[in-house]
Amino acid sequence: MLISGRGSNMKALIEAARQPGYPAEIALVLSNRADAAGLAAAAAAGLATRVVPHRNFPDRAAFDAALDAALREAGVDLVCLAGFMRLLTPGFVADWRDRMINIHPSLLPAFPGLDTHARALAAGVRFTGCTVHYVRAEMDSGPIIAQAAVPVAPGDTPDTLAARVLAAEHRLYPLALRLVAAGQVRVEGEHAMIEGHRAPAGPILNPLEPG
Repeated sequence: MLISGRGSNMKALIEAARQPGYPAEIALVLSNRADAAGLAAAAAAGLATRVVPHRNFPDRAAFDAALDAALREAGVDLVCLAGFMRLLTPGFVADWRDRMINIHPSLLPAFPGLDTHARALAAGVRFTGCTVHYVRAEMDSGPIIAQAAVPVAPGDTPDTLAARVLAAEHRLYPLALRLVAAGQVRVEGEHAMIEGHRAPAGPILNPLEPG
C-alpha cells in the first residue's frame, strides 16, 4: 500500500486482511513522507514499512524508479493507493497496469481531482459517493471496479459529507480488493468485468417516492 498521510483506508484494508480467508496479505506499507501518521499504525499492526522521500530525487521519473524497486524488492503483486498524494509517471503506471488500484471520494467520472465534496455540493447533486478503480496515467481515471453511493443530506457541508463518504470508502475498498485479489475482476476494453456480478434491480431514487 502507498500512503502519504494518516492512512484511514489503509487501516480498513489491514482489518480486512486479518479476516480468515481474505485473499490478500499486506507485504509493505510505503510512504513518500516520513511523517505520515499511517506508518506508525502500520508498524503497530506488525507490517513492514518503508519511506521513499520524493524530495530526495531530482524528478518524478527517478522517484518512481525507486518506488518500483522498493515494491519489487518486497515481492508485491498488487498496489493499493490509499491517500498517496503523488502523481505517478506514465511509465510507472504502465509497468503496474491492471495491478494497481485507487479509491477516490466521488462517483467517477464525476468530480475527479481535489475538493470533491465542495464541488458536489456546489453542483447540487443528490448522490455522491466513492469509486475504486484501476489506475491509468490520467488522474482519477481507469476501469471502475466498484462504487458506493452516498445520499447528499439537506444542510450538508463539505465536512459532514466527507465523513459519510469516508465511512463508505472503508467498506468499499476491502470489498473491491477482495474481488481483485481473488481473480474475480478482468479488464475488457477499459471496463472492469466482475465475475458473478449482478446490478441491483430498478432505480435508486433520491428523494424517495412518497409513501
